[in-house]
Amino acid sequence: MTTARQHPPAGRLGTFAGVFTPSLLTILGIVLFLRLGYVIGSVGLAEALLILGLAHLVSIVTSLSVAAIATNLRVKGGGDYYLISRTLGLGFGGAIGLVLFLAQAVAIGFYCIGFAEATASIIGLSGPWASRGIAAAAVAGLFAVAWAGADWATRFQYVVMTLLVTALGSFALGAMPAWHGEALRANLAQPLAAPPFWMVFAVFFPAVTGFTQGVSMSGDLRDPARAIPLGTFAAVGLSMLVYFAVAFLFAGAATNADLAQDGFAMRRLSQWPVTFDAGVIAATLSSALASFLGAPRILQAMGRDEVLPLLRPFAAGSGASANPRRAVLLAGAVALTVVLAGSLNAVAALVSMWFLLSYGLLNYATWYEAQAASPAFRPSFRFFSRRVSLAGAVGCLAVMAALNVAAAIGAAAIVFAVYQYVRLRAVPARWADSRRSFHLHRVREHLLAAEAEPARARDWRPQVLVFSDDPERRQRLLKFAQWVEGGAGLVSVVRVLELRGPQAVEQRAAAEVALREELKTVGSTAHPLVVSTGNLDEAIGIIVQSAGIGPLRVNTAVVNWMHQSGSLDSLFTNRFGGNLRTAFRLGCNLLMLDANDAEWRALNEQLPPERRIDIWWLPGATGDLMLLLAHLMLRSEDWDGAKLRVVSLPPTDGDAPALAGAIENRLREVRIDATVEVVEQDESTALYTMSRDASLVFMPFSVHGGRFYDGHGHEIDEHLAVLPVTVLTLAAQDVALEADPDHPVDVNAGDAEAAAESAPST
Repeated sequence: MTTARQHPPAGRLGTFAGVFTPSLLTILGIVLFLRLGYVIGSVGLAEALLILGLAHLVSIVTSLSVAAIATNLRVKGGGDYYLISRTLGLGFGGAIGLVLFLAQAVAIGFYCIGFAEATASIIGLSGPWASRGIAAAAVAGLFAVAWAGADWATRFQYVVMTLLVTALGSFALGAMPAWHGEALRANLAQPLAAPPFWMVFAVFFPAVTGFTQGVSMSGDLRDPARAIPLGTFAAVGLSMLVYFAVAFLFAGAATNADLAQDGFAMRRLSQWPVTFDAGVIAATLSSALASFLGAPRILQAMGRDEVLPLLRPFAAGSGASANPRRAVLLAGAVALTVVLAGSLNAVAALVSMWFLLSYGLLNYATWYEAQAASPAFRPSFRFFSRRVSLAGAVGCLAVMAALNVAAAIGAAAIVFAVYQYVRLRAVPARWADSRRSFHLHRVREHLLAAEAEPARARDWRPQVLVFSDDPERRQRLLKFAQWVEGGAGLVSVVRVLELRGPQAVEQRAAAEVALREELKTVGSTAHPLVVSTGNLDEAIGIIVQSAGIGPLRVNTAVVNWMHQSGSLDSLFTNRFGGNLRTAFRLGCNLLMLDANDAEWRALNEQLPPERRIDIWWLPGATGDLMLLLAHLMLRSEDWDGAKLRVVSLPPTDGDAPALAGAIENRLREVRIDATVEVVEQDESTALYTMSRDASLVFMPFSVHGGRFYDGHGHEIDEHLAVLPVTVLTLAAQDVALEADPDHPVDVNAGDAEAAAESAPST
């Protein structure tokens, strides 16, 4: 036996044996022999032809979609599951794969029940256990054929095909002498007291649900890309001709009343009735056998893909063709359970819905693939349209609702539940599907649309660039950046390598891989960026100006606070400080995070509702930026339920209540919920004392003569130790919190030098 890790062997079946025959034999099933006459007799030939046309339209449109996907991929085992999983991803593929395996395994039992009922009627047996015994024997016989492998099943299919052709030929020879144009015209109209159209449609529709049986044999085909479209179209086209021809023969050789009441009208009209008996038996057995071949191969493909741990044992195969015998055992057990359970009308409705859902997803997958406009989508089959595929997906949903709303909802709910389970519990897919291409195409369209619109203040979002070379401190910066981004913007983390020469490319690639893995490990959604340069000072300015794309340009830089003494050799006089100055003058807001181990640990020990953010109020751009970022932090689960407090020193005129009222009015204008507190006395340490028990503090800063000052002119460095986690903030942009939608002014980062002039001097 092969293992789950081994590559599946190349198939040996051609178009005729691998696709055309199983598809045709499943379509020309028991509905053709026992139900087509009822359809015509119940609603008349005109409506019957409409039913046939609509049902076959579903199969034709879906066949076009299947042909497009199949000729764009190297199709391996798994049929519908493989096509959907490689296009829509593991979740949809796994859900449809599990559901289709179950549907086809249950269908084996149903077909065998139909075989048993026809056989019991022919030989004159009665009683439920007689039929169940015959059906169980049929399951056992078909199990033996499926166990032997696809080659043996193919030989059996040729016998079935011969019996079907003989039965149809006998019917044609018997019906043509009895055919009259007057009877045809009389049967065109709908009879009195005709049943509802969709009820009769539901009786007929299972006839066309077998056209993807050949797709399920994809792993046994020599050339799937050629065999699947060619064999499927041939089977659908020929079966459609057969159904329409039989319908015209029925309508001209018998009355509607006889057809509606006599399920064995085809036997009565046949030249040799015994051929009809053989045809019915062949039709039911052929449909059951096709499902017995298709269902195990779906499960085997899912096991090879390791969709779920429980499915791994089914990946094994026997012999040169890797026959999925373990999956055959499971399919046989399900079919035998169905046979012994007896009447399963509700499950039968669900099975039809599952097939329709799979057809709808196949159409949707084709539209999805084409809509993504991926350069990799180059199907050799050109006769398809993405709009037709989308219409096919919508049409399948409409047919489901028209047939049985309750069954449609039930089938969709089951598929959705399995999809969620597979998506959440399955291992990551080891293949490339079309989802990323689709998202990239959407990004392109939305970026072009956003670029065409003028930028306005109410559009402002934090586009954050994190600078860090220290892995330990970087985790805090990333967490903080994710908080202030608040689900409204994007975060990028950049590492700058001072490298030049041939080794720079290799080291840069290795550093980016390491950074990407680090982000994955800590669960960050930040985008990694590694830049190699021979001149760090020049690189910072280039990165700030070029990071992002289109309207998604970086507007906020986040760095760690560099603890320095108050000497002239302070932050803005060294290399790092010069780079910050460059970023600021280029219109980038600056956020410096001061958080030592003890402060960060204390913050993490607090529950979100126990946390409080203090905002040291300063009128102007920096004050507005601090308010907005603090508000965005509340969107995070880490700050859900936390409180905002705006604090300020009293004004020079000493009117603290007036200042508090002005701040409260400002908060109402910008729709931010926060309490306001103004210190009663102007002491240099008053704000530091007040905010000691906060969880996080937003503090404005400026630099004069190489020294850092808070917004009220107090030197920062010597007092930071008494505060909790602190964010030193300096705005280079006006975020315009009131954001009047009717404001005509185009608000961007503005002129960098103007931003610099409006901020405290350095």
